[in-house]
Amino acid sequence: MNTIILALPGAERLAQSLAVHLHCTAATLEVHRFPDGEAVVRLPTSVAGQRTLLVAHLDRPDEKTLPLLFAADAARELGAGELGLVVPYLPYMRQDARFRPGEAITSRTYARLLSSTFDFLVTVDPHLHRWPSLDAIYSIRSVVVAAAPAMAVWIARNVERPILVGPDSESEQWVADVAKRIGAPWTVMRKERRGDRDVTVTPSQSIDPSGRNPVLLDDIVSSGHTIAAAAEVLRGAGWSQPLCVAVHALLDGEGADLLRRAGVSRVVSCDSVPHASNGIPLAPLLADGVRSLLPA
Repeated sequence: MNTIILALPGAERLAQSLAVHLHCTAATLEVHRFPDGEAVVRLPTSVAGQRTLLVAHLDRPDEKTLPLLFAADAARELGAGELGLVVPYLPYMRQDARFRPGEAITSRTYARLLSSTFDFLVTVDPHLHRWPSLDAIYSIRSVVVAAAPAMAVWIARNVERPILVGPDSESEQWVADVAKRIGAPWTVMRKERRGDRDVTVTPSQSIDPSGRNPVLLDDIVSSGHTIAAAAEVLRGAGWSQPLCVAVHALLDGEGADLLRRAGVSRVVSCDSVPHASNGIPLAPLLADGVRSLLPA
């Protein structure tokens, strides 16, 4: 079965890179918005009898998910064979429990929605905190691509004598993996969160940073408050100015300003979400993830 890639607007560059690695063609979905905000979606080419991969960057998921589902439904109706979804950033994973009475557990709801639409899913380092794996909430075949190999390559090439620092216990899985790959020392801090923008970070152990360049490493940088708090702790302890490396950069201008004021020299992210900080390409790893789900 031949494969074709269809990109949601905004994901054209990723789609073209995947097409090169997967030796297939790529096209961009046409999405038109009516004055009232409704969307009409058009597939620009035939998908009949073809394995169809829909590729999207799902930051701002509320405005992008419906066009994505419309495209998937149209592809089914127009005879697509297998229907896959490639989304480097998988949204709604942070709401993995009912923190207050009456709250929706949106990670589970979103998983049911996508599982009812697609045959398989490829994503990068979803925020698995309380869920043991994607299979706990997604009922379709899925592959979780690890960004650690790409992050390790970038750090090894661009940072002399790095020491990796995780801002909280959740970051340990990435920090330990990347540190092992490049033979660097590492440590993880303790975090207490009281709200989206109210975070306290404290060192979990003493470590000598002499002659080392600190790299703050995390999966998602959103408001910037966790990384900023960690940077302030490092600077207060006499460490040199840290840089931040993240898998998913959801920072806005306010968050970027916060990091600069906290002493972060630079933010470098994987290109899972289009952002000014993008510097680590994921297309080769995503292509490997897709291949692992295809027939031999």
